[in-house]
Amino acid sequence: MGFFDLFATKQNSDKKYVTEEAYKKNKENQLNMTPKTLKQLRDLGVTESKELKLEYFFYTNSVDKAKKLADEIQKENYKVEYGKSAGDKKLFVITGWTTKMIMSDTVVIDWTNKMCDLGYEFDCDFDGWGTEPDQE
Repeated sequence: MGFFDLFATKQNSDKKYVTEEAYKKNKENQLNMTPKTLKQLRDLGVTESKELKLEYFFYTNSVDKAKKLADEIQKENYKVEYGKSAGDKKLFVITGWTTKMIMSDTVVIDWTNKMCDLGYEFDCDFDGWGTEPDQE
């Protein structure tokens, strides 16, 4: 690998991963999907007052961005890890579990909004969340 190959690799990882347009579109999509997911949870017996941990996912194009987001998420006392994406070796995934939160529509929608914004701040794409309704 020559000098210019090293520079090209560095340059690619510095490229913007999430454009403002993509962020806005994804945020709208995530905020539209959250009430539908909550409805499915309600159908499974999860009430608005139940507390659950949420599993979350972000993607980005550099390990440095993944680490910075993971460090920020850890400040919330969430479990977090990051590494190469299994599906695309050019991407990095940041994933983990939140602390328990009330499953009210308002709380989860506000949290989703915050995760979208946080991802964009660190040039990572918030890819959504999931949960297990039967948590201890």
